[in-house]
Amino acid sequence: MTNRHAARDRGEDQAVPLHSNSTSHGTGFAPRSVGDGPVAVDLWLVRYPTRHSTGRRLAVAELDAQERTRADSFLRPRDALLYTAAHIALRRLLAAALGLTPEDVSYVRESCPGCGRPHGRPALRPGPSPALHFSLSHSSGRALVALATAPVGVDIQRTPSAAATEACVRLLHPGERAELEATPQDRRGAAFGQLWARKEAYLKGIGTGLERPAHADYLGTPGPGPWRRPPHWTVLDLFAGPAHAAAVAVPGTPAQPLPVRPLPPEWLYEGAAARVVAPITRRTEGRCPPRAAGVQQTVKETST
Repeated sequence: MTNRHAARDRGEDQAVPLHSNSTSHGTGFAPRSVGDGPVAVDLWLVRYPTRHSTGRRLAVAELDAQERTRADSFLRPRDALLYTAAHIALRRLLAAALGLTPEDVSYVRESCPGCGRPHGRPALRPGPSPALHFSLSHSSGRALVALATAPVGVDIQRTPSAAATEACVRLLHPGERAELEATPQDRRGAAFGQLWARKEAYLKGIGTGLERPAHADYLGTPGPGPWRRPPHWTVLDLFAGPAHAAAVAVPGTPAQPLPVRPLPPEWLYEGAAARVVAPITRRTEGRCPPRAAGVQQTVKETST
């Protein structure tokens, strides 16, 4: 499982909380009002890119200098390749939603709502109006991207080993520990992975990441006991394959359904940005963010 430094190293905690200065409320954070009605969320699954016989290259030139430096710093080539693919996908999805080129998408780091230091969620610069929020997570060959009309957090985790599970149980909320101890041993790793995905999704959504102690909030399965999940937020489990657990967190109520859509592999390679971004931009002119709702229809057309 991740600690706070490992989470940053994986390039996670990507979000755009342009109107979400959070305040503490009991065991949770209550976001500033983000408008009436359900929160629109688009979810995209990025798989580990494969090398094409045509020799096509990932669109690395669309990343900024900091992203390219971060990709070069990974010790394992597979980790560097997944990081690169995830950030290309994120830039292209945001570009389509905002009517920009991927190179023109720019991030800044917000202040943490817990301590005020500049290690909060990345945010678009300049921020769009209405606000567009996003989140990114990647782990062991897969990445998850969310675009939303309110602050959002996503997390994806590979199912941990029994040893990793036992080592991290002590970090959890008392109610979560009790649930895991009641789970049969052969299902405990999967249960812990799903629980941790919920926890990281929520902590990214409120903007603190793992600077907030993992035991501070209950993200288990509510039952007859006294434990309840944080107020004001909805945290949902997502399907991301048999070897991964994933979750999304948003304030209020998300619009349903929330399918996790596979990102077409061709969206990651050089020369595809104009074909991908321009048609989506035309389809979504004048719509409220996330304009990536138009991306969903384009995927259906380009992947059939």
